[in-house]
Order: sequence, then structure tokens, then C-alpha cells
Amino acid sequence: MEVSSSSSAAAAEVPHYFLCPISLEVMRDPVTLATGITYDRASIERWLFTDGHATCPVTRRALAPEEMDATPNHTLRRLIQAWCAAHQVERFPTPRPPLDSCRVAALLDEGRHGREAAALREIKAAAAESDRNRRCVEATPGAVEFLVSVVTKHSSAISTSKSFSKRADDEFLLESPTSTSSPAEDALSVLYSLKPSERSLTQILEREPEFLNTLTYVLRRPSYRSRTYGILLLKAMVAAMEPARLATVSAGLVQEVVRVVSDRVSSKAVKAALHVLCRLCPWGRNRVKAVEAGAVAALVELLLDEGGRRVTELAVVAIDHLCGCAEGRSELVAHPAGLAVVSKKAMRVSLAATESTVRALHAVARHSPTPAVLQEMLAVGVVAKLMLVLQVDANEKARLRAKEMLKAHARVWKDSPCLQAHLKASYP
Repeated sequence: MEVSSSSSAAAAEVPHYFLCPISLEVMRDPVTLATGITYDRASIERWLFTDGHATCPVTRRALAPEEMDATPNHTLRRLIQAWCAAHQVERFPTPRPPLDSCRVAALLDEGRHGREAAALREIKAAAAESDRNRRCVEATPGAVEFLVSVVTKHSSAISTSKSFSKRADDEFLLESPTSTSSPAEDALSVLYSLKPSERSLTQILEREPEFLNTLTYVLRRPSYRSRTYGILLLKAMVAAMEPARLATVSAGLVQEVVRVVSDRVSSKAVKAALHVLCRLCPWGRNRVKAVEAGAVAALVELLLDEGGRRVTELAVVAIDHLCGCAEGRSELVAHPAGLAVVSKKAMRVSLAATESTVRALHAVARHSPTPAVLQEMLAVGVVAKLMLVLQVDANEKARLRAKEMLKAHARVWKDSPCLQAHLKASYP
């Protein structure tokens, strides 16, 4: 309702059974659960599917999966409309009927027989409307396969359109069902919005073994929108992949993930790319692939920009992984700000970030303790930060590693004129 309508409704004393028990507002599209309680469709679907509850909010009764779909309460909706008309309150428009699998199947058939763009636009518009529609699309046999086939078919084509400019607020995600975009972008956006289960993602990889290469092409496209959808989908896919599959990803895919970070495609895309790096690095030669793609420099520059807490934590964890190989340690030491910016994050972000920071520094101090490196660690404040880790209630593993480093290199660090007097007194 408009503000004026709400005032009119309040003055007319809205019947309590017109109000949604969740939002406490007049119901636009009343639906009834198996428990007999009626809610506004948007509110109850948000409760069940977005927030992940499996109970009736009023009765607290657990709902079986088949009881999640509420039944439209047409009688109550007509009563609300009649009441609005009688009290000169602006009536709500009749809600559009929810999408059903028959309509989705018809759209898929149209898409396979020459009307691909139009079918995709309608599927995208329906998926953007509600969680129920998205679940209906995913559950329709052949829908996910069709979307994957569209992405695969168009991914390697060279885009001639101008690249989308980066938008800090990420408003372009699921922007508008009618916005101009390529078929691949429409299909990617719908796939992302469906939030496929791990089982669905695993089935995609089984049916389309080359789909990871397809996502590599997607990440090479000039469109920031395509790249964002691509990295978000890749994040979901690597979370569902077995270690043996993770160990065999191509160097090209790793390179494109690093480029998403260095290009700062969007905040959501960067965060997703960091998740992907952290998931890939422990397996096979992915650490070396990432280092060769410039990951260390990209991560250090990201830390220098003082991003959000979660981005900083993920970047530190990724650097920790990369310091597990000689190439990664070499790149971190070679970067003018590498050791300084990593040590700066200890004790400032989270216990997990502190542990990763100390572990990365420990790897450098243990495997690359050249005189120049040890002097730099002293000069840029690494030693002072390690002593701070000892003095505060940090993670026990971090404290042990810090103490080990300080003892191992006490000959160089303890009596150095670069170390402040109060620190020398408490040196272990």
C-alpha cells in the first residue's frame, strides 16, 4: 500500500485476520499452510526458503517437504479486496499465478527450437519474482541442462559489446529481467539465482566434464556481469568437487580466478574468487599455478587497499596457502610491501586471520631465512608483531609458531638496535 492507503486502513480498523502474522501488514497474496495458518505469500516464502526454517511460524509445527507449498486462500483475498473497496483503500492488484513446471517445460521446448532469447528472458523474469519460481525452474526436468547448454554454446564466442563498468554496490546482479544482455549472461544469471544443490552441481560436472573450461571462457569475457556470475557459479561448483577433481583444474582457470581479484570486478566477485583460491590451493600444483598467475601480488595489493573484514581474512588465508610452496614465499618476499602488509593483519581481523598470518610468516622464516629477509622482518615490524602475539590471548598455535620463530632467530633479532628497548626486555 501507499502511505495514504496505510493511513486509511489504520483509520478503518483493519480486521486482525487480514494481517499477516509475520509482517503484521495487510496480506497482498494470502496463502494457507497445512497447519491451517494463513500468511502473506512473500513473508512465508521468505521464512521457509530464504531463511531456511522448516516450521510453521505460529504453531511451531515441523513441516514435511511436501507441506512447504502453501495453498492460495482466494476467499480471504476477495474479502480483503472487498474491504479495501468499501473503505476507499487502494486495492492490491491480483497476484500473478505462480510458475508451474508445465510452463517451464514449454519455455524449454521453445528455447530448444529457435526462440532461445525469448524463452531465457521469460525464465529469468520468473526466477527473479520469487523463491517458489526458482525452485520450480530447478525442479523441472531438463531446465538446468538447458541453461548449461546455453552457457556452453555461447561462452567461447568473442563478445563485441562494450564491457560493463564496475559498480561498487553490485546492483547489476540479477538487475532487471528486461535488461539488455547476451543469452549466456541470462543463462548464467538464472543458474546463479537457482542456488543449485551440491548434488545438482555434481551432476552438471558429470554430464558436462568440460564445463569448468566453459567457465574459464566466461571469466575471459569483457563483461563484468558475465565474470561476476561466472565466478559465483564457480565458487559453488568447487565447493561440491572432490579433491581429485580439484587437483586437475587447468592453469587457465586459475589464472582467470586471479584476474577477477586483480581487476576488482565487484566486491561479490572478489570475495567469491578468494573462496575459490582457498579451496583450490591445497590440491595438486594449484599453489604454483596461482603464483605463476600473479596471485601473490594481487593479494598484497588487495590487503593494501584495506578491504572489508571478510575479504581481508580470505586474502590472508590465501597468502598462507601460497606460502606453502617455495614460489609463493619467494614472491611474497620479493614484493616491497609483502611482509609488512601481511604482518600488519595479525591481531587486527580475527583469530583465524592471525593464525594464517603467523603461519605464512613462519613458513618464510623457516624456509627462506636469508640475512636480508631477517633484517627486513625486523625493519618492517614483523618481529614486534610476533612479540605482541605472544603477549595477548591469541590462538595457541599462533603463539607457539611466533615463539619458535623468535627463538630460532634470536641471534639476529634480540640484540638488534632496530628493536625497541621494552621489546628486548620481554624477548623470549
